[in-house]
Amino acid sequence: MKIALLQTAGAGSVSGNLDLLEAKAAEAAGQGARLLIAPELFLTGYNIGARTRELAERAGGPAASRAAEIAARQGLALLFGFPEAQGDEVYNAVLFVDRDAARAVYRKAHLFGPGERTHFARGPGRPPLIELDGLKVGLLICYDVEFPEAVRALAVEGAELIAVPTALMAPYSIVADTVVPARAYENGVFLAYVNRVGTEGDLTYVGRSALVGPDGAELCRADAESETLMTVEIDRQSIARLREINPYLADLRRDLYP
Repeated sequence: MKIALLQTAGAGSVSGNLDLLEAKAAEAAGQGARLLIAPELFLTGYNIGARTRELAERAGGPAASRAAEIAARQGLALLFGFPEAQGDEVYNAVLFVDRDAARAVYRKAHLFGPGERTHFARGPGRPPLIELDGLKVGLLICYDVEFPEAVRALAVEGAELIAVPTALMAPYSIVADTVVPARAYENGVFLAYVNRVGTEGDLTYVGRSALVGPDGAELCRADAESETLMTVEIDRQSIARLREINPYLADLRRDLYP
């Protein structure tokens, strides 16, 4: 299966970002991708302050409908971040939509810093596991991946690819360069980490998007500044082989760590 990673600064508006998503979905589909992953809060921008609540919409709202049309037209699945309005709460969420319009929403469990805690509620549920053409895909958002428990829980449940839309900013590039490969290696999973670039207000994003294999090796890696679409083929059959070499999941003392 081919996975496409969109590293971008965004287009500056919801409508512009949906147009960008459509253009890049067409490009990714043309390269044979089955899944396109965009960054955290791709739809609106990340560092937008009080506008977060103003721009939040339901998971079944207009943006989701447009995304479903794009997925159906291009024949691939889409994963992108958006602020989700649900009752009185707003969540930092990602939407997964496939070509048959089947959807999943994940709400970020671990909120980073006072900025996120001011504008978002903590996600109340466990990360979902989605099956895409036989590939089991787990969803996390940015700071979630920095908690080994979150990645391990998905791996134990059978995840083969963990998709992580993110908005990683300076000075935390160690997460992209060191933590992400370690998470893939210690769990024997593919891990797609898809970041923003450029600046928003007082934040500078560090790029460094990557797809890392279950052996911790980088299958692709973007630089710190460029907007780019990277398409990479992954071989899910390699997971079993690499888990034999590094049997962390098999050797895990689950009686000690329930």
